[in-house]
Amino acid sequence: MNSPRRVVLLGGGYVTLHAYARIATRLPRALRRGDVEIVVISPDSCHRYHGFTGELLAGSISPDRVATPLADVLPRARIIDGTAVGVDPGQRVVTYMPSGADGPASLAFDHLVVGTGAHEPTGTVAGLRATGRTLRSPGDIARLADRVRDASSDPVVVIGGGVAGVELAAAIADHGRHVTLVHSRERVLDEWAGRPKLLAYAEQELARARVRTRLGVRAVESDGGEVRLDDGTALPAATVVATIGASPVIVPGLDGARDDRGRLRTAPDLSVAPGIWAGGDAARVAHPVTGELVPANALWAMKQGDHIGRTVARALRGRPARAFGYRGLGRAAAFGVGHGITEIYGIGLRGWPAWLLRLGFFLRFMPSRRRAAGVVADLLRASRTAVRPGADGSSRSARSATGEGAAS
Repeated sequence: MNSPRRVVLLGGGYVTLHAYARIATRLPRALRRGDVEIVVISPDSCHRYHGFTGELLAGSISPDRVATPLADVLPRARIIDGTAVGVDPGQRVVTYMPSGADGPASLAFDHLVVGTGAHEPTGTVAGLRATGRTLRSPGDIARLADRVRDASSDPVVVIGGGVAGVELAAAIADHGRHVTLVHSRERVLDEWAGRPKLLAYAEQELARARVRTRLGVRAVESDGGEVRLDDGTALPAATVVATIGASPVIVPGLDGARDDRGRLRTAPDLSVAPGIWAGGDAARVAHPVTGELVPANALWAMKQGDHIGRTVARALRGRPARAFGYRGLGRAAAFGVGHGITEIYGIGLRGWPAWLLRLGFFLRFMPSRRRAAGVVADLLRASRTAVRPGADGSSRSARSATGEGAAS
């Protein structure tokens, strides 16, 4: 190895954490000697773990459980508080805007990992950028949790009926808020369409939480007091939550590698250009077997980060790259303590078994063991006191709600 070699990681999300961990594991002596330097450029000083967003909004866990300082989980990295604003692949330089600075700065790299993530495309609904609440920017989830706890947030409209929208709608309804979920398709959870029993269970959970659904219609405008739909109707809305998909955060300079949605096209080894790699929401990654695009979720981002980290470590040792080989594990959604659906290796579960499996999986991938233990303590406390509305308007304790445990 030539000395020193610099690896720059963009973003503080799953791709960065997992790429860093694999490099640090494989090149510990090189990092200690200073032969290899890892630099992280991130606009957020914390890693935000989104797996328990629903539990946070429901008040089941404390906000500090899901925010881990980058300095704690990337101890051998130099962390720059700033935003990447350009990449020159020929000169191998990344330009960034340091927080609070008057102008940009530049940093040369030997390897660059683009894990800048995505943001909600709020511009697709008139007024939503100014009036809607989002989840992906620093502090968004904590601010939304504060808003949900405020009685003046009632009524709430959640736009988007994917996993995030359904989980959040159920969680906010647990606070006693009047929630309407708007989705352009005829059923929620499009990705679960092939599992009708699990989908029916999810719909049952929304009904139990008294979440009103408006399906087959699109939100076209939000003005801070109501959300107007494309069928001419309007919904009163003191709070509007946007869970309408993801648009990649674009760092200029790699434009020729982007698809029509702005994602970076990756080769089988997840490279974008020589010495440049991409993963997570910012990347377009093909499944190693089917060739179809892989889902844009946390698990796939973690596995892509793992692969990129291993590949960068191999490259620094002069070894060739290998193709990304992860094939997928499953998916999960939760609707409160003891209520969930899970599919793992093609086997579907619902109720308590699904919820416990999801809990164990998410705890396993939290970046801090101490915070994972705190999540368990918080959930045990919440399970003794939580009250959920029934479909008939009655209430029941989450501890006494056994749900369904059958496989689907």
